[in-house]
Amino acid sequence: MKKLPPKLLSTAEVASEAGVHKDTLLRWLRDGRVSEPHRNRHGWRVFTEAETSQVVAFAESERPPRERGMVLREKATPYAAIQRVQQIDWDFREVKTTYLTHGLHPYPAKFIPQIPNALIQEFSAVGNTVGDIFCGSGTTLVEGMLLKRNVVGVDANPLACLISAAKTTRFQEGDRDTLLALAKRAVELANEITSDERPTLFPVAEFVSKAPRPKEHAIDFWFEPFVVEELAEALSWCHALPTQAASNVALASFSAIIVNVSRQDSDTRYVRRRKNLRPGDALRRFAQALADNANAVEKFSELLEPTVTSRILRADVLEAPQIPELDLVVCSPPYPNAYSYHLYHMTRMVWLGMDQRDFKKREIGSHRKFSSKGKNAATIETFKAEMKSVFAWLNGVVRLGGHVCLVVGNSIIRGRTYDNADVLKEAAASAGLFEVARLNRNLKDTSKAFNPRIGKIKTERIVILQNRGSRTI
Repeated sequence: MKKLPPKLLSTAEVASEAGVHKDTLLRWLRDGRVSEPHRNRHGWRVFTEAETSQVVAFAESERPPRERGMVLREKATPYAAIQRVQQIDWDFREVKTTYLTHGLHPYPAKFIPQIPNALIQEFSAVGNTVGDIFCGSGTTLVEGMLLKRNVVGVDANPLACLISAAKTTRFQEGDRDTLLALAKRAVELANEITSDERPTLFPVAEFVSKAPRPKEHAIDFWFEPFVVEELAEALSWCHALPTQAASNVALASFSAIIVNVSRQDSDTRYVRRRKNLRPGDALRRFAQALADNANAVEKFSELLEPTVTSRILRADVLEAPQIPELDLVVCSPPYPNAYSYHLYHMTRMVWLGMDQRDFKKREIGSHRKFSSKGKNAATIETFKAEMKSVFAWLNGVVRLGGHVCLVVGNSIIRGRTYDNADVLKEAAASAGLFEVARLNRNLKDTSKAFNPRIGKIKTERIVILQNRGSRTI
């Protein structure tokens, strides 16, 4: 039998076998800490099995004592997995993105569910725990549960936590019927107070709710008086519901219509304009959102495995909150200078009794923070330092060998464009999280810019990191 030639490995493959980043291996080679291999006819390094074993042994000797003796092949990202994700068309141009509970509440800058779905399937297994440390509207959490993973969501934004909790709610018997009955009640009251349906000679008296309402200037500034009465009434009904699941879905449905029935132009434009609202409209829109969401959560609940769990934690990741160990993180970290959630969600948070001012202090990357012209204005170094802190926390949260997948676009700060993928890569490496792949995706041309003055994001990067345990070697 003809003898097969020995298998030769590339620098990247040897680095993967050794459980280190390719740049680390190249530095070892330059410094003479490991022997240079032969080069092929194209000038590329090629390692024999013996040379590969020597690199693996050296890498093992460089690890902290607590990590020595581990099976390095289990730590390294499988090369086949990287090949598979590189073959995916990440643009996902003609896909439906609002199935099940994904359309429960509007939320600017959320990523489409197909992205976390593909990453969760590739970098985790059934029964693992998947986290999103900037969970926003809960897209990763919903997909994780559908794929039979336990999920953990973290966000400093209390509204984000409510939305995520509602979208991952598992209904118990009677919850859906309770919410549909509430929707019917809202329609009946709307019909009673709609004066257009009565002869103008006998106008209906204006509806006045006995329920409390926020005593904030923003309420009078952003809402018509009759809308305030209807919202106050609907909110009191939400708080009176018998179960936490029903209450979460009702409150999220209530929040979903707030901007629509206000004088705020839209979720991405913080300016006033008059809208053609009539008495009863707010209640009818609440009823429609409630009915749609109750049916969506019911369908979602039916698809879940009984053992799958969801945990939503309102916390500031800069304060290193205590959460369960994660096998995988999939999230979209804030783009510095792109958006101010505390501002555009202000009316919702006021109605729901949430501390908008506290969240404003904690929001990473907000446009308000980075557009300041004072001497303490945030810079790209501010963002990098904050994310270094986050990655240092993740180093102890994500299991050794686990992955962190980040979806991020570029930022424009004071006229200069920054590649946030490079910023995150550098910040992560200082905490022992090393890039193993970077993928590109193009956004639809119809995607709305959050702030045209600072540029429209046309592309995103998906940065895939692996927790190698120790700090940069």
